[in-house]
Amino acid sequence: MKNLLLALISGVLLAISWPTYGIPFFIFFAFVPLLMMEHNIAKFSDIKRKSLAIFGLSYLTFVIWNAVTTGWLYNSKLPDGSNSLLAVLFPILTNAFFMSIIFHFYRLYKRSQGTYFGLVFFVVIWMAFEKLHLVWEFTWPWLNLGNVFADYHQFIQWYDTLGTTGGSFWILICNVLAFYTFRIWEAGRKRKPLIKNVSMLAGFIVVPMLISLIKYYNYSPKTVGTLNVTMLQPALDPYNEKYHKDSLTIESDLLKIAIENSKFVDPNPPEDAKIAPQDIDLYLAPETSLPGPGSISERGFNNSLLINNIKTFLTQHPKSVFAGGISSYYVYKDDEEKPVTASYLERQGIWVDEYNSAIQIIPNQQPEVYHKAMLVPGVEIFPYINFFKPILGNVMLDLGGTTRSLGISKERKVFANPYNKSVIAPIICYESVYGEYVTDYVKKGANLLTIVTNDSWWGYSQGHKQLLAYAKLRAIETRREIARAANSGTSAHINSRGDIVDDLPYGAKGALMAKLNLIDHETFYTKSGDFLSRLSMFVIGALLLFIPGRKYLTRKK
Repeated sequence: MKNLLLALISGVLLAISWPTYGIPFFIFFAFVPLLMMEHNIAKFSDIKRKSLAIFGLSYLTFVIWNAVTTGWLYNSKLPDGSNSLLAVLFPILTNAFFMSIIFHFYRLYKRSQGTYFGLVFFVVIWMAFEKLHLVWEFTWPWLNLGNVFADYHQFIQWYDTLGTTGGSFWILICNVLAFYTFRIWEAGRKRKPLIKNVSMLAGFIVVPMLISLIKYYNYSPKTVGTLNVTMLQPALDPYNEKYHKDSLTIESDLLKIAIENSKFVDPNPPEDAKIAPQDIDLYLAPETSLPGPGSISERGFNNSLLINNIKTFLTQHPKSVFAGGISSYYVYKDDEEKPVTASYLERQGIWVDEYNSAIQIIPNQQPEVYHKAMLVPGVEIFPYINFFKPILGNVMLDLGGTTRSLGISKERKVFANPYNKSVIAPIICYESVYGEYVTDYVKKGANLLTIVTNDSWWGYSQGHKQLLAYAKLRAIETRREIARAANSGTSAHINSRGDIVDDLPYGAKGALMAKLNLIDHETFYTKSGDFLSRLSMFVIGALLLFIPGRKYLTRKK
């Protein structure tokens, strides 16, 4: 019963730490009850199947954590209007299972090499697991530990050096120190070691926060210019409107919002400056704003009525640029190489790729396009399709778009503005969860991050709130300001400290206008990426090699 209670406590502590409703400071102790449970069963319990008991209780912990923090996935609806049970059960149960496997690896190593080396292994194996979640096709980094301070960004300004993975490392180290402190006290009941270890733990928690607060209040970015941006928020219901209304009607409504918000008045003008309306430099539309039902052919951009309508609008607003999300497709010629994502349409007799794309439109120029590359598993990509499809069949979720795996851009792309110094990163929805991934835009010259998203699939829930909060982490890591255009909200202007300067609430129809700073300085994290994760994988290799090495030395001795 005691061990069950410890597993439950860990699950609750992890859950109540999470944004956007939680208090993240519980995260520094959240793993301690779980580590205590493992230690109690391994050392003192008379349970016969100890490994199975530890695995089962750890699975309970992780199911609680996943269910409470990502249960909003249940709001996803199927074409018949019912809630999608699969959309919530699969990620919760599968991710909890993966986490339990990682904890089981820790248990095996600890049993083999002892508590001290076991705790080191726990830190590095969890870091490696989080890195795996950032790169493989079952990618789901939503609960990577470093995300937990997204709503308390004043305490993590040092993410511009170590990134979100540095935050994960910090949290794991603190949990291990807290568990070690408890074990030392439990074993010896001596005050001096207790005071020493508690002081060390307090230092590990508090010092990074103090450094962060100093950085936060003293940070002053060096800018290379500004950009007036109108973020469009059409507030289309993704189930009943977005993919059912006529495409020209959708575009007309979008451009109407743009026309009504085509002059920007700086609320904080320089001293002694005349307050005069300024032209908009960039109109930013949400993910898959166009065309509504269907897709736009990338071979027919020049002949697309929808794109030409936007060009006509831009000719009435000189030196303005339009960027946003579209659904697009590409038809392959017979002699062209077809990627694995291409589908053969028997009725038309053609090979085609479908994309979730970002586009930049400028009059008298060929549109630039970038294809979303970090795709949502089960919705936009069938993970490891060659292996699983023969076994499972087509289990893709239909959320109004396609039920086939989408094509991707293999490299990040940036959109340069010919009328000013701005170079924007066209980040699409789910991509904004990936720290090192976003730095690739900056390395290609992006001095402003734009996020186009449609996170209204889950209604007014924690889903869109968490995704907005995670965007603040990208601002800090890269020290770039963010213009975020969302279909139903929340559209926002985020500065390079991670503050939400202004936003347009969820469900509101309209536009958010903002003056954003352009910054071209590269942070240490932008240059180094998730080096702590790579270091952790090196340490795992060393620790695994240590096992036979230690046995050899013992035999020799």
